[in-house]
Amino acid sequence: MARVSLDLDDKADLQVVGASGWRRAMGMVPGEPNQGLVAEMRGVAARLPDYDDSDWEQPETIQERLSIGFTFAWYRLAFTMPESVKGQSAAGNRVFFECNVDNYGEVYIDGAIDRNIGVITGNNTPKRVALTDSAVPGTQHVVAVLVGNAPLGDPVGAIFFRHATLAFEEAPR
Repeated sequence: MARVSLDLDDKADLQVVGASGWRRAMGMVPGEPNQGLVAEMRGVAARLPDYDDSDWEQPETIQERLSIGFTFAWYRLAFTMPESVKGQSAAGNRVFFECNVDNYGEVYIDGAIDRNIGVITGNNTPKRVALTDSAVPGTQHVVAVLVGNAPLGDPVGAIFFRHATLAFEEAPR
């Protein structure tokens, strides 16, 4: 299989993985006062695959700039591994979630973060996180991304995704 990818901000590509689109909610803990920012918090349920995000908004694009200053938002995408992508079988291939967020981010795949590569630090820093080493068509997955404005002591600009893709590549033999 040649490398093929899906643009996860494109409605046609989202249909390939059976997704209706991203869901988004503001705050470290969505719906809580002060964006859920409390001292010594130990984990946020929004990262977990079975979290109910049904009342979150569905943005037209993940590239929309949000807020300024010290702020956070969660983005979630639930999807199904397809049988094929752009005419090529997906079964057995490695699949990567690739993204770029402004400024800080954390990528959770099915509720887990790879603490070595799942943290995004810095403006315009691309990330490539393994979703699976061997794709199984029909498998359900959830990608949850926490985006924060940084640097935390003096945040600038706004938060947004520059891009998000699923990349399919042949597994090494």
